[in-house]
Amino acid sequence: MSTPTIADLARMFDHSLLQPNLTDADLERGCLLARDLGVASVCIKPYGVRLAAKLLAGSTVQASTVIAFPHGAHLTAVKVFEAERAMDDGATELDMVVNVGKVLSGEWNYVAHDVAAVVTAAHARGAKVKVIFENAYLKDEHKRELCRICGEVRADWVKTSTGYAETGATIEDLRLMREYSPAWVQVKAAGGVRTFERLMEVRALGVSRVGATATKAILDDARAKLGA
Repeated sequence: MSTPTIADLARMFDHSLLQPNLTDADLERGCLLARDLGVASVCIKPYGVRLAAKLLAGSTVQASTVIAFPHGAHLTAVKVFEAERAMDDGATELDMVVNVGKVLSGEWNYVAHDVAAVVTAAHARGAKVKVIFENAYLKDEHKRELCRICGEVRADWVKTSTGYAETGATIEDLRLMREYSPAWVQVKAAGGVRTFERLMEVRALGVSRVGATATKAILDDARAKLGA
């Protein structure tokens, strides 16, 4: 793999603005920082999507948000409504959480329908979907089946975690998700990518996106390490 540019690395980031204690002023500063850094997207709290879309207009940075976050336990119809409202407000990427309890119960038809409903709604309007597994609660057999389902319903990414469970993205899980997802499904690491070295490690595994709050610090370190 060739040495990436700083711009290449920046385009791997979904800059996360999801912490419950962030104020509107914090959200605005975060959006402006993300725009300056040239990241892929700002993943903002749902009520902040309209603000993000306004601040990011004219840039290459996408407005993204979360659906049924962080537990995934909303009714499917509510997830679809939340997705539609987010897109109305300007979101072009959606990070939805699977119903973890249904996954653990092996109710795969329910899980497939739940994911497909959001993917279908999003794709009808040109938006993309990242499906959050919350791997901390799952066995490998659950992760493999979720990868299969996400490929079948044409999700755009599979994602390790919300960042709010006991663990986030592990190297073992990222390897598994890349191996068992079809080529058209990308992999996103969330929770635990906090250094330049870790970013490069997950990139080498085939990860195309990372969710992070320490985006600027990681990219500043990348500039120092790469001599950019």
